[in-house]
Amino acid sequence: MDENKLREDLLKTIKEKAVIKGERTLASGKKANFYIDGKQVTLDPQGILMVAKSVLSMLHGQEVDAIGGPTIGADPIAAAVALLSSQTGHPIKAFIVRKSVKEHGMQRVIEGPPIEEGDRVVMVEDVITTGGSVLTAIQEVEKLKARIVKVICLVDRNEGAREALAPYNYSPMFSLADLGL
Repeated sequence: MDENKLREDLLKTIKEKAVIKGERTLASGKKANFYIDGKQVTLDPQGILMVAKSVLSMLHGQEVDAIGGPTIGADPIAAAVALLSSQTGHPIKAFIVRKSVKEHGMQRVIEGPPIEEGDRVVMVEDVITTGGSVLTAIQEVEKLKARIVKVICLVDRNEGAREALAPYNYSPMFSLADLGL
């Protein structure tokens, strides 16, 4: 499947499965008259395959060691990209960043194969509004002295994330304009 067809099909899937009309409260605390439920795409078998292929395409030619982001929006994206990357000869390890340290087990904020100092990391998220959740996750990764080389989201709600994440090579796949919202 060529990249343009992949993009068209993914956009169609987002419009059909993820856009929900009606007032909702967003993670940022803001109210909106529609909601974009990214999990309806990233947990759908064909949807996540398209997302993972799109992310890998966006990373083509870049050296990347790890991919992840704030739980729960990043989880399926990071896992799917890691799985597909294992077939490319350039495997990328996946990780997730918890909201807080787990009180039991290994008591980690970041789960998955260890992120090492100097690792080149891509942060992902399904839907971003202001970028706050991703910035918090970035801070945790940076504590490990890893380098954020890119931030990718499925949909940017255009409410400040582009400015907040600009220092991290921010690349949303789609914006509200793409969705006709």
